[in-house]
Amino acid sequence: MNTTNKAPNVPIADFKRTKILATIGPAVNSYESIDKLIRAGANGLRLNFSHGTYEEREEQIKWIRKAARGYGKPVAILQDLQGPKIRLGDFEGVIPVEEGQNLQLALKADYVKTGIIPTQFDLSKKVARGERILLYDGKVRTTVTSVKNDIVHVRVDNDGVLLKRKGMNLPDTDFGGDVITAKDKKDIAFGSTQDIDYVALSFVHDAGDVIQLKRLLKNLGSDVKVIAKIETVAALKNLEAIIEESDAIMVARGDLAVETAPEVVPLEQRRIVALCRKNSKPVIIATQMLATMMESSEPTRAEVSDVATATIIGTDCVMLSDETANGRYPIEAVKMMKKIVTYTEQNSPMDAVFRDASDFTSKQSAITSAVITLAAEVGATAIVAETKSGATAIQLASRRPKDPIIAVTSQSRVANQLALVYGIKSYVRPDSKLAAVKLTNWLEKEKVLNKGDTIVTASGKHPGVVGTTDTIKVRVL
Repeated sequence: MNTTNKAPNVPIADFKRTKILATIGPAVNSYESIDKLIRAGANGLRLNFSHGTYEEREEQIKWIRKAARGYGKPVAILQDLQGPKIRLGDFEGVIPVEEGQNLQLALKADYVKTGIIPTQFDLSKKVARGERILLYDGKVRTTVTSVKNDIVHVRVDNDGVLLKRKGMNLPDTDFGGDVITAKDKKDIAFGSTQDIDYVALSFVHDAGDVIQLKRLLKNLGSDVKVIAKIETVAALKNLEAIIEESDAIMVARGDLAVETAPEVVPLEQRRIVALCRKNSKPVIIATQMLATMMESSEPTRAEVSDVATATIIGTDCVMLSDETANGRYPIEAVKMMKKIVTYTEQNSPMDAVFRDASDFTSKQSAITSAVITLAAEVGATAIVAETKSGATAIQLASRRPKDPIIAVTSQSRVANQLALVYGIKSYVRPDSKLAAVKLTNWLEKEKVLNKGDTIVTASGKHPGVVGTTDTIKVRVL
């Protein structure tokens, strides 16, 4: 299915570089709303598999593809797996707790009969004495004192209250390869039958979790790319290996802030972006970027600054979750995010330069460097990359060139996946030695490019063969 037979209605100089990922939920659960999200500036749409039915998901995927085709741009669809979301169980009312108090936790316990607080996950099989358990999304801190007869005994470290079904975090606990749950496996199997482009793995601890997911996908015959969500202490410790094994990374700042501390997240966010750029892996920054817009038509100054900072440090993509899924102003939130991103990109005097970010050694990266340097020296309007797998375009994007990148691929899936990558506008065209020439001629005719524009093209002698980019050309339209 080709979504790229229409030219964008903006000149190439006005393309935004940083992409926007919006979440589908009750607030935008219609074809009309999804169409508006895409037209407002969303480049990808996230389906949160913690909620909803498969029938709803099938319908939403059809709506997304129809809207993308109608507007004429590739849109990435992301399946976000729930993972081992560990929660308190059911009990009535509020349980007040005090510092120093001893509590007992057990799977599906009856609080009224036993005084033991119920959980939805058997903690006794995983936790050990001395480890922390954070209850109510981190509001109540406890430490494990013992584990006996399937009951976890903890000491409360601060005053607070507990409510049923609230989230729990275990920052010190090793999940030993168990982050893909039975529900996730069922959802992965469903996703493999649908037209999705990425699957995001929650609560990743190490590279083995990503390898396990890739094995599952391969066995299902799926060609989706894997995003590892960084939201645990263990993931930060194993960051480089996780990035190397993943196709892309998401900085999931909500749980990451609970598992570490809020003040840790901004610096870790920068470190993750730098390592992703070094390894040519797309990176998404997520959680509470415009949280006020759940209820207000305007964001706070701090939220505007947060989105601008993410743009300045060179993230590929910024994400909206509850703002579009459940908020009162979902379309306005996307428009606002686009406004902040575009203004920042057009007016920032700064470029993010990271230590070691230029530590590239492969033949592919040498060609990439040459393309970007040549484009800068000849004053190119755009860089055109002919790419089968998307790798050439992603390598170019990881250097954050000033020039927009036009990617030409014969694969619709690749065009959709590139929709979340910095600075890339992708088009689906048949493999051909003249693919780039034909596309740029068409873009000139459609007033996206102009007569006299200089274009630098990266291509290969064997169109359609992965990893054969070896030719750089300069062309004046």
